[in-house]
Amino acid sequence: MAFVTDKEELKPGLIIFRRGDVDHRMWYCRMKLPKADRYKTVSLKTTDIDAARERAYDKDAEIRVMIKHDVPVFNRPFREVAREYLLTQEARALRGEISAERPKKLRAVIEGTLDKYVGSTQVHLIGDDLWGDYPAWRRVNGAGRNKRNGVREVSEDMAKAFADKEAERLAKVQQTKGIKVSKPIKVKPSEDRDIPFISDSTIRFEMSIFGAVMTYAIKKRYVPASQRFDERPKLKTMRREEFTLEEYRKLHVTGRKWIAAADKPASVWYRTVTYNMILIACNTGMRPPEMKNLRWRDIMPAKDREGREIVVLFVQGKSKSRKLVAPKSVGDYLERIRAISRATKPEDRVFTNITGKPTKSLYNSLIGDLLTEANLREGAQGVPRSTYCFRHTYATLRLQEGVDVYFLAEQMGTSVKMIEDHYGHVNTIKHADRVLQGMAGWEVPPSDLIDAKAKASKAAKSRDKSAKGKRDKPR
Repeated sequence: MAFVTDKEELKPGLIIFRRGDVDHRMWYCRMKLPKADRYKTVSLKTTDIDAARERAYDKDAEIRVMIKHDVPVFNRPFREVAREYLLTQEARALRGEISAERPKKLRAVIEGTLDKYVGSTQVHLIGDDLWGDYPAWRRVNGAGRNKRNGVREVSEDMAKAFADKEAERLAKVQQTKGIKVSKPIKVKPSEDRDIPFISDSTIRFEMSIFGAVMTYAIKKRYVPASQRFDERPKLKTMRREEFTLEEYRKLHVTGRKWIAAADKPASVWYRTVTYNMILIACNTGMRPPEMKNLRWRDIMPAKDREGREIVVLFVQGKSKSRKLVAPKSVGDYLERIRAISRATKPEDRVFTNITGKPTKSLYNSLIGDLLTEANLREGAQGVPRSTYCFRHTYATLRLQEGVDVYFLAEQMGTSVKMIEDHYGHVNTIKHADRVLQGMAGWEVPPSDLIDAKAKASKAAKSRDKSAKGKRDKPR
């Protein structure tokens, strides 16, 4: 180091020195960390050489005690650690271990809200208070999309800040699409000062990234293991939005009319594929990523034990794969797509654009148009429906038909607990006759009465037989 002057070695691995690139004459010490090729430099805050020697020995002893008790030696801001973590995730994406979109989502959260909240805070100073206070802070410092999450009144300045942030987001979208922005995009602040809260699901996702960064800091020994935050504050869980049987039938009818109303060949093509994709999703329970990855080679005709025709699909998600079965009608929907597709080789994807290249959006905008046309864009909770709603529809309808939870979990590639947690309401509706039994104005169905009388008669005969046996038994 060229700026080092008046260097003096106190013992191997411990030196004191002054800096030639500053005006003051304060002493510094540099210590080599035990069993590591790293050094720690600290200011001794004295100009007296004897005091400097004594403090250097004290600092060296402190560092050794810290290392022995697994206390971080180097101070790092959360921002720096988060960027290190982000680089590791980008490397994983290049290796194909996670999706290419995952690092983009992580970057948006890390460089956005988390940086604003704890970006400059030393990572070793982040404790339970900062972790637990994040949901409340996030609700105050962000605007959501749906007022079902609750609303709060904001000042004129904050409304302008939200508008500026939205303008910045729109500009980035334009740049991503390669559209040249000739003049700055402006968004007028809303006159309505009631701003929706950030949803709990968004907060939960952001806190999962917050916790992942802290776990990475522990792995790198920047913080002790006590700063692992696995338990997130309990937040409200929204029930999965599905289509009722009546809504599903309406979607069927509207979809056919929607295709017939298309005025261009390309529109007819996209609407036909979108409509059939919806039918496939509602009859298989596939996740959107699994539908994106589906290839023609993954589709196999088969027969069940009764000799009925079925379709077997080999589906692959982000990291798991499985086989699922579907009725013959799903094979018909797939053949409709194959008949108009330009990509029909075994290795080709099933869901593509009109040129035969794999679709990236899975026709999200077209699905939105169809749902709007059918007046089904929002569910009962006021939440805009997404492609995942078709999977939830499949699960709900299967449970209503009495499919065993274990078999359904296997088919959908999930756990029995997840099915019970998110679709428990289906059983309540299915067994309403039992739940409401005995309430005023509610009569037990005749079939149940017959069954109940038969069971009572059988029980009475059994009791009589048992009693007779006891009387006849010799004493």
